[in-house]
Amino acid sequence: LEFRRVLFRSKQRRRFGDRHDGKLLKKIDPFYKIVPYIMKTRVDSQVFFDDKIVLDKTEKYLKDVREQNINIRFLHIVCAAIIRTIAQKPRINRFVSGRKLYARNGIYISLAVKKDMSEESPETTVKVKFEPTDTIYDVVDKVNEVIKENQGQEVNNDTDKTAKLIMMCPRFLVKGIVAFVNWLDKRGRMPKALNRVSPFHTSLFITDMGSLGVQPVYHHIYEFGTTSIFVAFGLKNKEKYIDRNNNINERKFINLKVVVDERICDGFYYAKAFRIFRRYMENPHLLETPPEKVVEDNEI
Repeated sequence: LEFRRVLFRSKQRRRFGDRHDGKLLKKIDPFYKIVPYIMKTRVDSQVFFDDKIVLDKTEKYLKDVREQNINIRFLHIVCAAIIRTIAQKPRINRFVSGRKLYARNGIYISLAVKKDMSEESPETTVKVKFEPTDTIYDVVDKVNEVIKENQGQEVNNDTDKTAKLIMMCPRFLVKGIVAFVNWLDKRGRMPKALNRVSPFHTSLFITDMGSLGVQPVYHHIYEFGTTSIFVAFGLKNKEKYIDRNNNINERKFINLKVVVDERICDGFYYAKAFRIFRRYMENPHLLETPPEKVVEDNEI
């Protein structure tokens, strides 16, 4: 019932200043209204953050579900934990465009996908839409379906086709097309069809660098589009630690590298959101059921 009320409000009539992909935030503090005029670009406002996720319970969970022939991978847990965090801390799903702050309509995650695991294989980017009530099983189904659809050297998704079509033009015209699309986007008039295929108009990017055999890097958030968060994770590691009884033990962990746009919410809110995210990452069984409550951005 709570989710239905949120869904109804999200489908209310578009107000003056709203975009088709976001609602203009009108009730925010004046300081947050002026910040995009001071920090005009995402390069100005990038904040770099890293965290360590202990994998004791996560590894056990993955082992248990695989014994039940359920194909849940670490990437699925990362996606599901972020979706659940957004459902409870919706301000991290905001974006800045045209020096205005918006609450995004929907939860989207963009992923880079290799068409096959070889150096010569091209890479494509996919964008997956999720609901705030999605469980880990919903996430597995949606992510696996999109990845399956985009594997194979001969497969071209709508993003690839759009890029190929634009690059058929002379270079000077390509520059003009991109500049014009960017101009439209800043004014909230970018065509829905382009927004749909653009991986840069998303809640966040996630990159799994562990599949490439390397540690994560801090990846910039793109100036084009509306991405406010980029999450990277890499190889699993082991470390020695001293417990409360002064005994030396060993545990597995994974490093996360996160880059965020600090204009969308304050550091205290980010910190609380990432504590929630870490809790779900380290206790993935909590993601098997929908959330009891979906929180709506209250500054619209």
